[in-house]
Parts: sequence; C-alpha cells; structure tokens
Amino acid sequence: MLTIQLGETINTIYKQHVINTMQMKKVLLGLVLACGFFGAQSTEKEIKSPDGQIVVTISDADGKPSYSVKLNGDVFLEQSPLGLVLDLGDYTNGMSLTDSKEDLKYTDSYTLRNSKQSKIDVEANGGIFTFAKGGKNVYSVEFYVSNRDVVFRYNLMAQRPTFCCVVKEEASGFRLPDGATTFLCPQATPMGGFARTTPSYETHYTVDDALGKNGWGQGYTFPCLFKNADKGWILISETGVNGRYFGGRLMGGNGGLYTIGLPQEGEMNGLGSSTPGMTLPSSTPWRTITLGKTLAPIVETTVAFDYVKPLYEASQEYKYGRGSWSWIIGMDGNTNFDVQKKYIDFSAAMGFESVLIDALWDTQIGRDKIKELADYGKQKNVAIYLWYNSNGYWNDAPQSPRGIMDNIITRRAEMKWMQSIGIRGIKVDFFGSDKQPMMQLYEDILNDANDYGLLVIFHGCTLPRGWERMYPNFAACEAVRASENLAFGQNECDNEAFCATLHPFIRNTVGSMDWGGSTLNKHYAYDNQHGNTRRTSDVFALAISVMFQTAVNHFAMAPNNLTDAPVWAVDFMKQVPTTWDEVKFIDGYPGKYAVLARRHADKWYIVGINAQKETLKLNLNLPMLNANSTVKLYSDDANLNGSVKDFKINKKQQVAITIPCNGGVVICE
Repeated sequence: MLTIQLGETINTIYKQHVINTMQMKKVLLGLVLACGFFGAQSTEKEIKSPDGQIVVTISDADGKPSYSVKLNGDVFLEQSPLGLVLDLGDYTNGMSLTDSKEDLKYTDSYTLRNSKQSKIDVEANGGIFTFAKGGKNVYSVEFYVSNRDVVFRYNLMAQRPTFCCVVKEEASGFRLPDGATTFLCPQATPMGGFARTTPSYETHYTVDDALGKNGWGQGYTFPCLFKNADKGWILISETGVNGRYFGGRLMGGNGGLYTIGLPQEGEMNGLGSSTPGMTLPSSTPWRTITLGKTLAPIVETTVAFDYVKPLYEASQEYKYGRGSWSWIIGMDGNTNFDVQKKYIDFSAAMGFESVLIDALWDTQIGRDKIKELADYGKQKNVAIYLWYNSNGYWNDAPQSPRGIMDNIITRRAEMKWMQSIGIRGIKVDFFGSDKQPMMQLYEDILNDANDYGLLVIFHGCTLPRGWERMYPNFAACEAVRASENLAFGQNECDNEAFCATLHPFIRNTVGSMDWGGSTLNKHYAYDNQHGNTRRTSDVFALAISVMFQTAVNHFAMAPNNLTDAPVWAVDFMKQVPTTWDEVKFIDGYPGKYAVLARRHADKWYIVGINAQKETLKLNLNLPMLNANSTVKLYSDDANLNGSVKDFKINKKQQVAITIPCNGGVVICE
C-alpha cells in the first residue's frame, strides 16, 4: 500500500511539473517520515544480577527515560519513568540516552553491629547512563543490581554558569503489573494527630489491597510492600537520605504506577520548603527495590546499608543493649525520682544495661536529681537515656524539655552537661516532617551527639534510611505504630498480633525499629489489674523481643514482673540479646503469621507468632540447629498458657510447632 501511494504521488508530481528536483526530495522525505520510515530511534541497555536472574532494562523510548525489571523472566516492574523536574527545566521528556558506562562492578565488605546482620558482603553489577536534552547532558542514572536488590540514583551535572538547583519534582516511578496487591501504610496529613505532630509514620497498614487506592489521599510511607500475584514479592524504599535532600513517599497507584512524592507543604507548620535545594554537581539518595519469589530476600535484605558510607567516625565504641522504661505502664505522672530509682533497681535485677527516663523529667525530677540518679545507676551498672522534645515551632507537643534540640547552641550545651554526668543516650520525639530542613535537623542532632558520646533514638519521627551505617551513634527510629498505643486503646491490644505479623516483612526490613519493647504485664497499669488488657501470650512477648530488631531495646516490663510473671519468661528476658549476626526467613505471610530465625554469636533463636483465628501448625526445617542437639522450646497451649521444656532436634533437623491465635513459639539453643 505504501509503495502504491508513493508511486502515485511521484507520477502526479512529474505530470503536473509542479516542483523541481529539490522540491521533489523534500516531499519524498516528508512522506517517508510521515509513514514512519525514519521514526524516532530509542536506545535500550540491560544490566543483569550476578546470578543472571534479575534483569533491568534502561530506555529512552519516546524521549522519556525509563526502566523495567524482571525476575526469572517474569515482569516485576513494567516500564517505569525516570527523571527530574528542576527549576532549570523539565528533564522527564525530550531526553536522549547519550552515553553509558556498562559492566560496572560494585563490591563491598563491612561490619555493622547494630543491625540485622553483622558481617555483610555486597556484590552487584551496574551501569551509569547519561541523559541529555537539547544536546546538553543533564544527569546520569546510576544503577546496581545484586541477586536480590535493584538500586538507582541520579547524578546531576553542573549546568554552567548555574551551580545550584531546586528539585520541583522527582518522576521516579514503579509500575506494578496487573494483579499485584499492596501492603501499605498511608501517609498522614500534616499538623494533625496528637498536638499537631503528624506525619509520624504511625498509621495502620492495609493488607492484600488493590492497586490504585490512595490511602487518605497523601500517598504511602516507606517501605512499601507489594505481592506480584503468584510470582513473588517487591519491597520499595529509599536509602542514603541526609540533610541534602528530602524524605520521600509513594504517590498514586493508578494504572499500577506509583511515583516519588515530595513532602507536604503544610509539614513543619508550613515553614521550610517541600522542594529541596541541591548544589551542582550532586547525587540524590538511592531508590531501592528488593525482589523475591519468597519473602526471604525481603526479610534478609541489607540494601539499606549496602550503598551508603559512614558520614563521620564514631567518637567511641557505643554500647547497646536492653533497658527498662516506666512510661508505657505509668505514663507521665510516674516520671519522678522514686519511680525511676526503682526502675534502676529493676534493670539491675534483670541484668539490663539501661533505663529510659521519659518526658517531663526536667520539671518532675530536675537536673540535680537526674545527676543523682545517674550516679546511682553507675553503682548498679545501669546507664540512663533521657527523653527530649524535638520542637521549636513545628507542633504543639507540650512535654518538656522543649526548645533545646532544635537549636545548636542550647543543644550542644545540654549534651555537654549530659556527657559530664555520664548519660548514655537520648530519645528525641515529635518531629513530624520529611522536609529537607527537618532531615538536616536529624543529621545535626546525630552529629552533635557523637561529639559528646551519646547514642540517639528518634521517636514520633521519619523512617531511618541507611542511618545505622551513615551515623555511627544512631540507635533506632520508631516510625511505626508502636507499643505505646497498646496503653491508649483496647482496640490496639485486640489487634496487636495482626500488626506484629506485618513489621518483620515491612517496616523492620530496612532499619532498626524502636517499637517499645515486650511486656509481661497482663494489664497496662502498675497494679497489673486495671487498664487495657493484653490479648497476646507471654511466649508471644518473648518471641517479639527477638523478632523486632533494634540494638537498644527498652522493654515495657515493670518491677512487678519479678514476682507476678512466670519465672521462665523473666529468665528468658534476662538473657535475650539485642544485637544480631544473622537473620533467616523461615515462614510467614504479612498479617497472618511470621516465623524467622536470628543468630547471636553461635546461638540461634527461632521465633514465631500467629494472628490467625485458626491454630497454626507448621513443620519447620531448621538446618541451623544441630541434629540430635537439645534446645529449649517455649510454647502456648490452646488457652495461651505458656511453658518451656527441653526438646531434642531430630536427624532431619525438623520441628513441628503449634501456635494458637495471639500466641507464640521460641526455640533456642
């Protein structure tokens, strides 16, 4: 048909003698282009994981930078957009892939005492792909692909004479295939919740939901988990965020496409820009994608730490460990000298390393008496952590100390005082923003605290994004609907097991989680008779002390547990570690049940919990346990009455377990 049309057109031109030879060429060229003979050319590049199972394809088709991801030949991310909109221009379309450095290798070996794995070896294949607009190179996209993770970031080039820019939009997207389901935590609107402290990453997850829903309309907090029908799992997050960028979220979902969202304008009481400023040249944080046919790569990934580096040296070797915490049982009114002294005695009796003294200590105890408690703790080998309010102007949280951590002068003076009396660390609360200025505050607090030998826990805060490795004195972030909510509402207690079966597969996969610790109280009150009722078992409490990873763990146990809790449970809590050398996924499904193993030195702990109404029965293969060895088995009966017994591992290294609803199991050597 095309040949006939061209022939007829040429004959007509000749017969009519309308055009000369040059005009003939122009007409022919126009006809050919219109018919697509010389359509826009696109470039595609591929990167494969070392084992060849993950394939990433980078393209500039239609002038739009994009990528796609396959695992074992199955599509896990369809063609997804790349690009940035800067104040200098829109660099999401009209782009061309002009250069590439392929066959790059990324290797690293490092140790990390305060995360899920202590010794880590990284091997990935990569490439750097340069995109231009109007013949001028603008940025490169740097990709690395390991056997379970894909990461990428933008390297922005200087645009002479301009050496700075504002990021107005990041177009990075993740297009999920049809049939995928979501396990997402909706982002809260700014300046809401308690004392206008949101967003603080403390909302409830929805599970097995459809693509395209948008929570409360503000997108979703990282990390975000997706199930790719029957093909496997996808975890999307980010790492390497510091004071030079913002903390992102996922937006949208229509057509399966989720994109990076900037912070909301109203965060920080409307102060501070939601669009970050960057020097040029500069690099963005890493976008991370973890893939697996099972949940094992999701649980075991170390991608949050593999591509970042320490930003400063540790001023000392920091001490982690267990602690007690009066606030969750006694609330604000029990932050007084006498109660905190009792908790120091309790920590000493348990062999715990610390006590966390929560809000209002400055007015209800006073600095002189805090020093007295610190001196008393030294006699008992129990260190002290002190709580602080982060805020100056960004929320209404009334708890003090206030107006200290937001200012470098008062902050450093306070830290010098803490160092002088031997305080081990701080817990800083109520942040409520992912804007660049707030990210800078996190970094400033950490850096200053390191100068004075202080560990840092953040609460009411954002997600840690590689911070265990980036900041040597970082201990943990909350960034989850934590145990404090169990004291606030009976409904939270009723759903504790459901929520707990989510965290090992989502929140806790990418960073230490200050959940707030296990409790052996039956009720959230000092008399253990009133307050909200705990629905989960004592064995469940032991299991989550292992399942929820954080190097500093202030448990919600109380001094009364020495006499009113089972001896076997108290004895377990006396020796449970908080630092780990290895983690293994055993079995589970988010929102239903979870079974995993952690190793401390040469000792393995296998733990499981169940949120389903039906009793869970599993036959576990546990190759990490020696055949014919004797282990301790903590388990529940149908009425959630726990017990412990010695158990011999058979030759096949298999163990049959039964976990009732709201119950748990623990197997340890």
